Amino acid sequence: MPTAAKSQILKLVELVSYQDGSVVSRQITKADMGNVTLFAFDAGQELSEHTAPFDALVHLLEGEAEIRISGKPYLLSAGDAIVMPANAPHALKASTKFKMLLTMIRA
Repeated sequence: MPTAAKSQILKLVELVSYQDGSVVSRQITKADMGNVTLFAFDAGQELSEHTAPFDALVHLLEGEAEIRISGKPYLLSAGDAIVMPANAPHALKASTKFKMLLTMIRA
């Protein structure tokens, strides 16, 4: 899917759809110094523990998720956001269907 058009109002929750038993992503914008990506997780879906070399901001747009950072669980619901620090192991699991915006800055 192409990135979103620039200089246009975006309805973020409408730009990515749920799919049964899946995690769906759509890149909104990408540059050398970072990217912004939307995700839609079906209930029970997860991303296993991994690390990233840069800080990443997760902002839940709807639903609920558990985000583990360095083994500590954080329960987020629509409107909540959290920064996952660079090089810290983290994992995500959908407590319910949820959509999130992930912003990663490479600096």
